[in-house]
Amino acid sequence: MPTYVFKGRNRLNEIVVGERVATDRGALEAMLRREQVILTSAREKGRDISLPKIGREKVKSKDLALFTRQFSVMLDAGLPLVQCLEILGQQQDNKFFQKVIFQTRGDVEAGLTLADSMAKHPRAFDHLYCNMVAAGETGGILDIILQRLSTFLEKMVKLKSDVKSALIYPIAVIFIAILVISVIMIVVIPAFKNIFEGLLGPGEKLPWLTEMVVTFSSFLAGYWWLMAIMIGGAVFGLKAYYQTEQGHYLLDKMILKAPILGVIMKKIAIARFSRTLSTLMSSGVPILESLDITARTSGNMVVSEGILKVRAGIEQGQTFVEPLKATQIFPAMVSQMIGVGEQTGAMDAMLSKIADFYEQEVDSAIANLLSMMEPAMILFLGVTIGTIVIAMYMPLFTLIGKLAGGGK
Repeated sequence: MPTYVFKGRNRLNEIVVGERVATDRGALEAMLRREQVILTSAREKGRDISLPKIGREKVKSKDLALFTRQFSVMLDAGLPLVQCLEILGQQQDNKFFQKVIFQTRGDVEAGLTLADSMAKHPRAFDHLYCNMVAAGETGGILDIILQRLSTFLEKMVKLKSDVKSALIYPIAVIFIAILVISVIMIVVIPAFKNIFEGLLGPGEKLPWLTEMVVTFSSFLAGYWWLMAIMIGGAVFGLKAYYQTEQGHYLLDKMILKAPILGVIMKKIAIARFSRTLSTLMSSGVPILESLDITARTSGNMVVSEGILKVRAGIEQGQTFVEPLKATQIFPAMVSQMIGVGEQTGAMDAMLSKIADFYEQEVDSAIANLLSMMEPAMILFLGVTIGTIVIAMYMPLFTLIGKLAGGGK
């Protein structure tokens, strides 16, 4: 069996590095999970660390949600597990996902549990998915668990879709505005400059606003490639910095503290946290393990760190509310509602209500952001284009005034 060099985090969020002998990455992950270590990267000894690669195949959330819904319906109808996987694999259009389903079916036929079979394919089935399937197999309610999981995935897909749809319009407007202004500055302004230079007399200068616009146009026309390199370098550098642990944490923290966007991102994080934890707890996954999975799937390192602190507090005997308040990430309303749920023994139901509330809040916040952005973008375009137009007309006004004065 191969020896893996791994890197992970323990329950105190400390980095753990070591070596383990395991049949594959899925077995290594299960081994470390029993040791309460979350695997972050691993490689076979003598090979490069397996990091995500550009263009690497991945299963879309929408495809996974549809697969899960169909899987639950088939199991509820009484079809055998292997037959369900065979049918779902045959009708899957995504070739990579189809291969994963068939490999999962083969492992199940060979005697592995469905959860262990799925754990071999982390690009298709994440920690949350595998742990919920394991809970369903243990309790003999796999069809019910898959129904809950499909509902969860569908809500997450809708949340992502709403955010993406809201961003398409402003991004498209900004892109078109930059394109139009660039064409005006690089193509149109130089033509006006040549006309103005031919009309100006000896020692005459262009108005200061026109001179400023013409100078910027000349710089943009001559050094557009330099600006493109600088922008590309900045984007590449930011991405590279985000890949580091320190950069990832710092940028996630800055996003949450941003004036308007930060409020929306925090609401998205709370909705995701509540929905994930509710789904796991209602499916019978233990609270500490549920918090581990929720932290790994939070999508924000600051939120993930806060959830792990909550987990550590619960493990030390505290209530859920005390460490949750100490994180200063979650609003008082969330802590109070979770406290009520903890006292009444209906925390999963309370978390589901919190998730519903914050998903609606996200929709409202995005709608408000769009309503604010529309006049802001119109104002920006009006001021920019208006400044260019005025700058181009100012020399003409001066020239017309001189001609009128000469005619008298």
